[in-house]
Amino acid sequence: MKMEINDLLFHRSTWLSADTPRTAAVSSRGRLARNIDGFPFAQCSNPEQRRKMMEMVRNVLEKTGWLIKGGFFELDKLSELDRLFLMERHLISKDHALDEGERAVFIDNDEVVSVMVNEEDHLRIQVIHPGFQLKNVWETINSIDDHIESGINYSFVSELGYLTACPTNTGTGLRASVMLHLPALFLANQIGKILNSITHLGLTIRGFYGEGTELRSAFFQISNRITLGQTEEELIDNIERITGQVVEHENNARDNLMKNSRAKVEDSIWRALGILRNARLISYEEALEHLSSLRLGIEMGIVKDIKLPAVTELFILTQPAHIQKLAGRKMEAAERDEKRAALIRERIGRREEKDV
Repeated sequence: MKMEINDLLFHRSTWLSADTPRTAAVSSRGRLARNIDGFPFAQCSNPEQRRKMMEMVRNVLEKTGWLIKGGFFELDKLSELDRLFLMERHLISKDHALDEGERAVFIDNDEVVSVMVNEEDHLRIQVIHPGFQLKNVWETINSIDDHIESGINYSFVSELGYLTACPTNTGTGLRASVMLHLPALFLANQIGKILNSITHLGLTIRGFYGEGTELRSAFFQISNRITLGQTEEELIDNIERITGQVVEHENNARDNLMKNSRAKVEDSIWRALGILRNARLISYEEALEHLSSLRLGIEMGIVKDIKLPAVTELFILTQPAHIQKLAGRKMEAAERDEKRAALIRERIGRREEKDV
């Protein structure tokens, strides 16, 4: 059956299933930038060229069997709400959601693979796995890239590698990242020092939605800054090594908080759970803050009767476009706040918690 946008509403993304408390890693992601030989970069292409590239990608996905594993959506034919919904699920970028013109995305049934067409580059091939799995991400994305390249000639020169619209992507075209939840470093006022050290090591820190998003919560994406001069394996090894050090700092901070400020930490966690279980109005920003505290409580073994993937899923489901999609209509902010609070109570309320 052909995938429809609304099918995603009732499907838990595979990358949300991580249940590994001490890693602090929510997900691992890889993204390859590729361009089709013989065509101008996407920003310089005319509508006819952009549509031809979309058809080329659709055809190769069909011939290699990938198209039967998901859906192919032309974004200029979707509503703004649907595009924002896909962005909130980390299936397309913010720019891809908000841009205009002929562009598309392929999404597989598990929401592990997405292929953006006519974003900044002709193709942005993305793979997301749960937890700390960068090597598995690379194996998956490399396989998909090979399938696509079997039917499409990429822009490539031996001296530089893959040619891309942004020079920082030239070379391998690979951006690898890990989304980390670092609330203890946040609470201990150590996060600034850690993030500063990471940038000095040549990596980039981004917010919850990746490139172009603010650092507004305890969730951070750590990724490589450039893609030229190293192999894909070397890039991934470097990110894994530095991310492992950050995770160690986070775990140490958690241990220190429990040793020196246990009552304060437990109080903030139980207060957060109390608000989430009883609030009648809650904004996404407030929900994000309290869900982060609840996640910390589960990861540290303080809250034992709620499962980690259920809380992680609420980070996605409580976003504005998701709330409106679940209701089947557009809403003003105040009504969204009411629906969001009701959804959270339903998912982690006392009567339902055994079924979460």
